[in-house]
Amino acid sequence: MSFINTEDIEREMLPGARARFIHSENMTMSLWRFEAGGNLPEHSHPHEQMTKLISGRFELTVDGETKEMTASDVAVIPSNAVHKGRAITDCEMLDVFYPVREDYR
Repeated sequence: MSFINTEDIEREMLPGARARFIHSENMTMSLWRFEAGGNLPEHSHPHEQMTKLISGRFELTVDGETKEMTASDVAVIPSNAVHKGRAITDCEMLDVFYPVREDYR
């Protein structure tokens, strides 16, 4: 499939957080909407991840380093890095994972 309407695939993942997942053969892309105050619990996974904040402000901690992200920031999260986050304002973000996140299919 070449084109996907992401509004048709949105689902609630956590309190205050909704996501839309798109999978290719080797990668997963996720589009997140967080309400202000929404938390992303501490976790890790074997996938490499890049996170781009699209709008709003989001506090992200990766391996103990914390950054308040704005729309000009990208976080590169290595495989197995412990990370967590908190939406300071309503925000939207884009995550890209390699390899594909089978757990999100």
